[in-house]
Amino acid sequence: MVVGLNYVMAAEPNTPQTKIDAFKMNQLLGRGVNMGNALDAPSEGEWGFTLEEKYFQAAKDAGFNSVRIPVRWSAHALAEPPYTIDPNFLKRVDWAVNCALSRNMPVMLNVHHYYELFSDPNSHRERFLAIWQQIAEHYKDYPQILFFEPINEPSGKLSGSVLNSVLKQTITVIRKSNPDRIILAGSVWNVAGTLSSFEVPKDDRNIIVSIHTYNPLEFTHQGAPWVTDHDSNTWLGTKWTGTDAEKSAITKELDIAVAWAKRNNRPINLGEFGSFNKADMDSRARYTKFIADAAIERGFSFDYWQFDSDFAVYDVKTSTWIKPLLEALIPPKQ
Repeated sequence: MVVGLNYVMAAEPNTPQTKIDAFKMNQLLGRGVNMGNALDAPSEGEWGFTLEEKYFQAAKDAGFNSVRIPVRWSAHALAEPPYTIDPNFLKRVDWAVNCALSRNMPVMLNVHHYYELFSDPNSHRERFLAIWQQIAEHYKDYPQILFFEPINEPSGKLSGSVLNSVLKQTITVIRKSNPDRIILAGSVWNVAGTLSSFEVPKDDRNIIVSIHTYNPLEFTHQGAPWVTDHDSNTWLGTKWTGTDAEKSAITKELDIAVAWAKRNNRPINLGEFGSFNKADMDSRARYTKFIADAAIERGFSFDYWQFDSDFAVYDVKTSTWIKPLLEALIPPKQ
């Protein structure tokens, strides 16, 4: 366990002094940033970004409250029972988690890019649950400002009742060793529009619901090479000027989550949003600020996608912040 943290709450979790409140824990997440394209790449560095401790310090110094660490565990675990996670990879994840915790920054740790689970959940369910059992047991004594997120952007066959079933089983596995740890859970693609069919255990109040938004895709993903169902190059030059119609499209989406959260008494985390670097900077900054402000106004925590790489708010080559985006996310002190 990392020592010296202000929010360690491990002993007697059901006593009035230590009872965990998901809404207050969500406030601790506050304004966060994703350390993406590193541990979620097929192998770290393959996508041009390798984590360094100084990046966590830079995020802390800039005013970010928390970090989200996407991890492709499925690329580092045995394919056959007992599905053991590579101990060297686990040590690397430990290092990243502790880089944040040692700075008293809450951390969201997830399973990212488990595509095989999406295409064939029946065949991969046992492996997925075994991976989470290992993660949960390994981190059970870590401070409560380490948050678990079972699966990022579930899709394909991992949807509807299948997703709800897998999520319920995963939460059960996690709760055996982490009865009170905060869990973040999201519906299909983590989009607000799919919350209507989403279920989380009603008696488990230590759950934050996570949504993502990249709308409109024509702006946020213009020129993105991984868009497979459309030639994203035809979107190049799309601007986001902040018209009433543009703003309304986003607020309507966020307010779907607000309404669902009120009905179900759950806090909301906006786990991903951002725009690809082919868009013009003025539009990117305007778009980013509008979403960040709208999230905070609604009581959401958020995590910008991403620290470095193609949606970057930080340039690792020059060790400098991309100022328009940083100021859109973290308002400059007056």
